[in-house]
Amino acid sequence: MITRRDLLTVSAAGVAFSVAGLVQRAVAQPLARTAHILTGFTPGLQDALARLIAGQMNGYAETIVVETRPGAAGRVAVEAVKTADADGSAMLFAPLGFMMLFPHVYKTLRYAPRDFTPVSTVASTPTLLTVGPKVPGDVRNLADFVSWCRANPRHATYGTAGAGTTLYFLGAMLGRTAGFEFLHVPYQGNGSIQDLLKGEIASTVMPIGSSLGLVRSEDLRALATTGPRRSPFLPGVPTVAEAGYPSLEDLTWYGFFVPAKTPANIVEKLNVAIQTALRSDEVKSGMAGLAVEPDAIAMSDFARLIVSEFDRWKAIVQATGFVPTD
Repeated sequence: MITRRDLLTVSAAGVAFSVAGLVQRAVAQPLARTAHILTGFTPGLQDALARLIAGQMNGYAETIVVETRPGAAGRVAVEAVKTADADGSAMLFAPLGFMMLFPHVYKTLRYAPRDFTPVSTVASTPTLLTVGPKVPGDVRNLADFVSWCRANPRHATYGTAGAGTTLYFLGAMLGRTAGFEFLHVPYQGNGSIQDLLKGEIASTVMPIGSSLGLVRSEDLRALATTGPRRSPFLPGVPTVAEAGYPSLEDLTWYGFFVPAKTPANIVEKLNVAIQTALRSDEVKSGMAGLAVEPDAIAMSDFARLIVSEFDRWKAIVQATGFVPTD
Protein backbone atom coordinates (compact mmCIF):
# COMPACT_ATOMS: atom_id res chain seq x y z
CA MET A 1 0.00 0.00 0.00
CA ILE A 2 1.23 3.45 -0.84
CA THR A 3 2.15 5.54 2.18
CA ARG A 4 1.92 9.27 2.75
CA ARG A 5 5.69 9.44 3.13
CA ASP A 6 6.11 7.76 -0.28
CA LEU A 7 3.86 10.36 -1.86
CA LEU A 8 5.66 13.25 -0.22
CA THR A 9 8.90 11.93 -1.69
CA VAL A 10 7.72 11.41 -5.24
CA SER A 11 4.98 14.01 -5.69
CA ALA A 12 7.19 16.99 -6.54
CA ALA A 13 9.00 15.10 -9.28
CA GLY A 14 5.76 13.54 -10.48
CA VAL A 15 3.99 16.85 -10.80
CA ALA A 16 6.92 18.47 -12.58
CA PHE A 17 6.94 15.64 -15.10
CA SER A 18 3.19 15.59 -15.60
CA VAL A 19 2.87 19.34 -16.04
CA ALA A 20 5.65 19.39 -18.61
CA GLY A 21 3.72 16.85 -20.63
CA LEU A 22 0.30 18.35 -20.10
CA VAL A 23 1.01 21.97 -20.93
CA GLN A 24 1.48 21.30 -24.64
CA ARG A 25 -1.66 19.16 -24.86
CA ALA A 26 -4.00 21.35 -22.81
CA VAL A 27 -6.75 23.18 -24.68
CA ALA A 28 -5.69 26.77 -25.33
CA GLN A 29 -9.13 28.37 -25.24
CA PRO A 30 -10.65 29.11 -21.81
CA LEU A 31 -14.04 27.68 -20.90
CA ALA A 32 -16.80 29.87 -22.25
CA ARG A 33 -18.90 29.31 -19.14
CA THR A 34 -18.21 30.80 -15.73
CA ALA A 35 -16.40 28.25 -13.54
CA HIS A 36 -17.46 27.87 -9.93
CA ILE A 37 -15.23 26.65 -7.10
CA LEU A 38 -17.34 25.44 -4.17
CA THR A 39 -16.07 25.23 -0.62
CA GLY A 40 -17.98 23.69 2.26
CA PHE A 41 -17.40 26.10 5.13
CA THR A 42 -17.90 29.74 6.04
CA PRO A 43 -14.98 32.04 5.09
CA GLY A 44 -11.71 30.94 6.64
CA LEU A 45 -8.58 29.07 5.59
CA GLN A 46 -10.28 26.91 2.96
CA ASP A 47 -12.05 29.86 1.32
CA ALA A 48 -8.89 32.00 1.42
CA LEU A 49 -6.86 29.23 -0.24
CA ALA A 50 -9.46 28.75 -2.97
CA ARG A 51 -9.54 32.47 -3.76
CA LEU A 52 -5.76 32.70 -3.75
CA ILE A 53 -5.41 29.91 -6.32
CA ALA A 54 -8.41 30.96 -8.41
CA GLY A 55 -6.83 34.38 -8.86
CA GLN A 56 -3.85 32.77 -10.64
CA MET A 57 -5.64 30.12 -12.73
CA ASN A 58 -5.11 32.10 -15.89
CA GLY A 59 -6.63 30.70 -19.07
CA TYR A 60 -8.89 28.09 -17.50
CA ALA A 61 -12.19 29.98 -17.71
CA GLU A 62 -13.32 33.46 -18.66
CA THR A 63 -14.51 33.97 -15.07
CA ILE A 64 -13.89 31.92 -11.90
CA VAL A 65 -16.16 32.45 -8.92
CA VAL A 66 -15.47 31.02 -5.45
CA GLU A 67 -18.65 30.14 -3.54
CA THR A 68 -18.99 29.07 0.07
CA ARG A 69 -21.75 26.48 0.54
CA PRO A 70 -21.70 25.77 4.28
CA GLY A 71 -23.92 23.16 5.84
CA ALA A 72 -23.87 19.57 7.09
CA ALA A 73 -20.16 19.78 7.97
CA GLY A 74 -19.33 20.64 4.37
CA ARG A 75 -21.40 17.92 2.73
CA VAL A 76 -23.77 20.42 1.08
CA ALA A 77 -20.96 21.65 -1.19
CA VAL A 78 -19.82 18.10 -2.00
CA GLU A 79 -23.30 17.01 -3.00
CA ALA A 80 -23.77 20.14 -5.14
CA VAL A 81 -20.63 19.38 -7.16
CA LYS A 82 -21.57 15.71 -7.50
CA THR A 83 -24.82 16.64 -9.28
CA ALA A 84 -23.40 19.58 -11.26
CA ASP A 85 -22.78 19.51 -15.02
CA ALA A 86 -19.62 17.51 -15.74
CA ASP A 87 -18.22 20.13 -18.10
CA GLY A 88 -15.50 21.68 -15.96
CA SER A 89 -17.68 24.56 -14.81
CA ALA A 90 -18.08 23.21 -11.26
CA MET A 91 -15.31 22.03 -8.99
CA LEU A 92 -14.96 21.22 -5.32
CA PHE A 93 -12.11 22.57 -3.23
CA ALA A 94 -11.93 20.63 0.02
CA PRO A 95 -9.77 18.86 2.58
CA LEU A 96 -9.34 15.20 1.76
CA GLY A 97 -11.34 14.22 4.84
CA PHE A 98 -14.52 14.75 2.81
CA MET A 99 -13.53 11.69 0.75
CA MET A 100 -11.44 9.54 3.08
CA LEU A 101 -12.98 10.12 6.52
CA PHE A 102 -16.64 11.08 6.11
CA PRO A 103 -17.65 7.66 4.69
CA HIS A 104 -16.66 6.19 8.06
CA VAL A 105 -18.29 8.73 10.39
CA TYR A 106 -21.71 9.26 8.80
CA LYS A 107 -24.36 6.56 8.56
CA THR A 108 -25.87 8.09 5.44
CA LEU A 109 -23.66 9.84 2.90
CA ARG A 110 -25.21 10.91 -0.39
CA TYR A 111 -21.93 10.66 -2.27
CA ALA A 112 -18.91 8.37 -2.55
CA PRO A 113 -15.29 9.01 -3.62
CA ARG A 114 -16.07 7.30 -6.96
CA ASP A 115 -18.49 10.15 -7.77
CA PHE A 116 -15.51 12.50 -8.27
CA THR A 117 -12.30 12.76 -10.24
CA PRO A 118 -9.43 14.00 -8.05
CA VAL A 119 -7.52 16.66 -9.98
CA SER A 120 -4.72 17.88 -7.73
CA THR A 121 -3.76 18.60 -4.18
CA VAL A 122 -2.49 22.14 -3.69
CA ALA A 123 -1.42 22.52 -0.07
CA SER A 124 -0.97 20.70 3.20
CA THR A 125 -0.70 21.61 6.84
CA PRO A 126 0.10 19.63 9.97
CA THR A 127 -2.03 19.66 13.08
CA LEU A 128 -0.69 21.33 16.22
CA LEU A 129 -1.14 20.29 19.84
CA THR A 130 -1.23 23.50 21.89
CA VAL A 131 -1.68 24.07 25.62
CA GLY A 132 -2.74 27.19 27.53
CA PRO A 133 -2.73 28.63 31.05
CA LYS A 134 -4.79 25.78 32.51
CA VAL A 135 -1.67 23.61 32.16
CA PRO A 136 1.26 24.43 34.50
CA GLY A 137 4.10 26.42 32.96
CA ASP A 138 6.65 23.68 33.54
CA VAL A 139 4.82 21.46 31.02
CA ARG A 140 6.98 22.16 27.97
CA ASN A 141 6.77 19.01 25.84
CA LEU A 142 4.44 16.16 24.97
CA ALA A 143 5.88 13.76 27.54
CA ASP A 144 5.28 16.36 30.29
CA PHE A 145 1.74 16.89 29.07
CA VAL A 146 0.91 13.18 29.02
CA SER A 147 2.18 12.86 32.59
CA TRP A 148 0.09 15.88 33.64
CA CYS A 149 -3.03 14.44 31.97
CA ARG A 150 -2.59 11.12 33.75
CA ALA A 151 -2.23 12.92 37.08
CA ASN A 152 -5.14 15.30 36.39
CA PRO A 153 -7.81 13.28 34.58
CA ARG A 154 -10.60 15.78 35.34
CA HIS A 155 -8.69 18.53 33.55
CA ALA A 156 -7.31 16.55 30.61
CA THR A 157 -9.38 18.22 27.87
CA TYR A 158 -8.81 19.10 24.24
CA GLY A 159 -10.81 21.31 21.91
CA THR A 160 -11.29 20.84 18.16
CA ALA A 161 -13.54 22.08 15.38
CA GLY A 162 -15.97 19.22 16.02
CA ALA A 163 -16.54 15.54 16.72
CA GLY A 164 -15.94 13.19 13.82
CA THR A 165 -13.15 15.35 12.33
CA THR A 166 -9.56 14.28 11.80
CA LEU A 167 -8.67 16.66 14.64
CA TYR A 168 -11.02 14.82 16.99
CA PHE A 169 -9.56 11.44 16.07
CA LEU A 170 -5.95 12.59 16.48
CA GLY A 171 -6.75 13.65 20.05
CA ALA A 172 -8.62 10.43 20.72
CA MET A 173 -5.69 8.39 19.41
CA LEU A 174 -3.24 10.32 21.59
CA GLY A 175 -5.26 9.48 24.69
CA ARG A 176 -5.66 5.87 23.60
CA THR A 177 -1.97 5.42 22.71
CA ALA A 178 -0.61 7.20 25.78
CA GLY A 179 -3.05 5.54 28.16
CA PHE A 180 -5.11 8.39 29.58
CA GLU A 181 -8.67 9.67 29.26
CA PHE A 182 -8.55 12.69 26.93
CA LEU A 183 -11.91 14.47 27.10
CA HIS A 184 -13.01 16.06 23.85
CA VAL A 185 -14.71 19.48 23.78
CA PRO A 186 -16.20 20.34 20.36
CA TYR A 187 -16.37 23.88 19.00
CA GLN A 188 -17.28 25.61 15.78
CA GLY A 189 -14.43 27.00 13.70
CA ASN A 190 -11.57 28.34 15.82
CA GLY A 191 -13.69 28.87 18.93
CA SER A 192 -11.54 26.49 20.95
CA ILE A 193 -8.58 28.86 20.79
CA GLN A 194 -10.40 31.55 22.79
CA ASP A 195 -11.36 29.10 25.52
CA LEU A 196 -7.80 27.80 25.55
CA LEU A 197 -6.54 31.34 26.21
CA LYS A 198 -9.08 31.76 29.02
CA GLY A 199 -8.00 28.51 30.68
CA GLU A 200 -11.39 26.88 30.10
CA ILE A 201 -9.77 23.88 28.40
CA ALA A 202 -6.29 22.42 28.71
CA SER A 203 -5.34 22.02 25.05
CA THR A 204 -6.40 22.19 21.44
CA VAL A 205 -5.76 19.94 18.47
CA MET A 206 -6.10 22.32 15.53
CA PRO A 207 -4.42 23.29 12.23
CA ILE A 208 -1.14 25.08 12.81
CA GLY A 209 -2.39 28.41 11.51
CA SER A 210 -5.15 28.60 14.14
CA SER A 211 -2.78 29.49 16.96
CA LEU A 212 0.51 30.32 15.22
CA GLY A 213 0.54 33.99 16.23
CA LEU A 214 -0.35 33.18 19.84
CA VAL A 215 2.42 30.58 20.02
CA ARG A 216 4.95 33.01 18.61
CA SER A 217 3.87 35.64 21.16
CA GLU A 218 4.21 32.95 23.89
CA ASP A 219 0.58 33.33 24.98
CA LEU A 220 0.21 29.62 24.19
CA ARG A 221 2.66 26.71 24.14
CA ALA A 222 3.02 24.40 21.14
CA LEU A 223 4.02 20.86 22.16
CA ALA A 224 4.07 18.88 18.90
CA THR A 225 3.09 18.95 15.24
CA THR A 226 1.77 15.96 13.32
CA GLY A 227 3.74 16.41 10.09
CA PRO A 228 6.43 14.02 8.81
CA ARG A 229 9.00 16.76 9.46
CA ARG A 230 9.13 19.92 11.53
CA SER A 231 7.02 22.78 10.26
CA PRO A 232 8.98 25.70 8.77
CA PHE A 233 6.55 27.98 10.61
CA LEU A 234 7.51 26.50 14.01
CA PRO A 235 10.90 24.85 13.49
CA GLY A 236 11.55 24.61 17.23
CA VAL A 237 8.50 22.41 17.84
CA PRO A 238 9.13 18.64 17.54
CA THR A 239 6.97 16.27 15.53
CA VAL A 240 4.80 13.63 17.17
CA ALA A 241 7.21 11.00 15.85
CA GLU A 242 10.12 12.75 17.58
CA ALA A 243 8.01 12.86 20.74
CA GLY A 244 7.48 9.10 20.62
CA TYR A 245 4.07 8.84 18.90
CA PRO A 246 4.71 8.07 15.21
CA SER A 247 1.20 6.63 14.76
CA LEU A 248 -0.19 10.16 15.11
CA GLU A 249 1.65 11.48 12.06
CA ASP A 250 -0.82 13.22 9.78
CA LEU A 251 -1.20 16.03 7.27
CA THR A 252 -4.35 17.81 6.18
CA TRP A 253 -4.30 18.08 2.40
CA TYR A 254 -6.48 20.44 0.37
CA GLY A 255 -7.36 19.56 -3.20
CA PHE A 256 -9.60 20.02 -6.22
CA PHE A 257 -12.25 17.57 -7.41
CA VAL A 258 -14.67 17.55 -10.34
CA PRO A 259 -17.68 15.32 -11.13
CA ALA A 260 -16.60 11.84 -12.17
CA LYS A 261 -17.81 12.10 -15.78
CA THR A 262 -15.88 15.27 -16.56
CA PRO A 263 -14.03 14.72 -19.90
CA ALA A 264 -10.34 13.92 -19.57
CA ASN A 265 -9.23 16.89 -21.67
CA ILE A 266 -11.02 19.30 -19.31
CA VAL A 267 -9.55 17.60 -16.23
CA GLU A 268 -6.16 17.91 -17.89
CA LYS A 269 -6.71 21.60 -18.59
CA LEU A 270 -7.77 22.25 -15.01
CA ASN A 271 -4.75 20.40 -13.68
CA VAL A 272 -2.42 22.53 -15.78
CA ALA A 273 -4.11 25.73 -14.59
CA ILE A 274 -3.74 24.67 -10.96
CA GLN A 275 -0.08 23.69 -11.31
CA THR A 276 0.67 26.97 -13.07
CA ALA A 277 -1.04 28.90 -10.26
CA LEU A 278 0.98 27.04 -7.62
CA ARG A 279 4.24 28.14 -9.24
CA SER A 280 3.30 31.83 -9.06
CA ASP A 281 4.95 34.07 -6.50
CA GLU A 282 1.52 35.37 -5.45
CA VAL A 283 0.32 31.92 -4.43
CA LYS A 284 3.60 30.97 -2.74
CA SER A 285 3.66 34.12 -0.62
CA GLY A 286 -0.07 33.90 0.06
CA MET A 287 0.22 30.34 1.33
CA ALA A 288 3.07 31.34 3.62
CA GLY A 289 0.80 34.01 5.07
CA LEU A 290 -1.85 31.36 5.71
CA ALA A 291 0.69 28.99 7.34
CA VAL A 292 0.23 26.24 4.76
CA GLU A 293 2.80 24.74 2.43
CA PRO A 294 2.39 24.20 -1.32
CA ASP A 295 1.98 20.46 -1.78
CA ALA A 296 0.95 19.28 -5.24
CA ILE A 297 0.55 15.56 -5.89
CA ALA A 298 0.26 14.20 -9.42
CA MET A 299 -3.21 13.05 -10.46
CA SER A 300 -2.47 9.32 -10.42
CA ASP A 301 -0.80 9.55 -7.01
CA PHE A 302 -3.66 11.69 -5.70
CA ALA A 303 -6.15 8.92 -6.46
CA ARG A 304 -3.90 6.36 -4.77
CA LEU A 305 -3.51 8.62 -1.75
CA ILE A 306 -7.28 8.79 -1.27
CA VAL A 307 -7.54 4.99 -1.32
CA SER A 308 -4.66 4.61 1.15
CA GLU A 309 -5.99 7.27 3.51
CA PHE A 310 -9.53 5.87 3.23
CA ASP A 311 -8.29 2.56 4.63
CA ARG A 312 -6.11 4.19 7.29
CA TRP A 313 -8.92 6.36 8.66
CA LYS A 314 -11.35 3.44 8.62
CA ALA A 315 -9.00 1.59 10.97
CA ILE A 316 -8.60 4.66 13.21
CA VAL A 317 -12.34 5.26 13.48
CA GLN A 318 -12.92 1.63 14.38
CA ALA A 319 -10.08 1.62 16.92
CA THR A 320 -11.54 4.59 18.79
CA GLY A 321 -15.00 3.02 18.99
CA PHE A 322 -16.59 6.06 17.34
CA VAL A 323 -20.26 5.51 16.54
CA PRO A 324 -21.24 6.91 13.10
CA THR A 325 -23.87 9.65 13.16
CA ASP A 326 -26.57 10.74 10.69
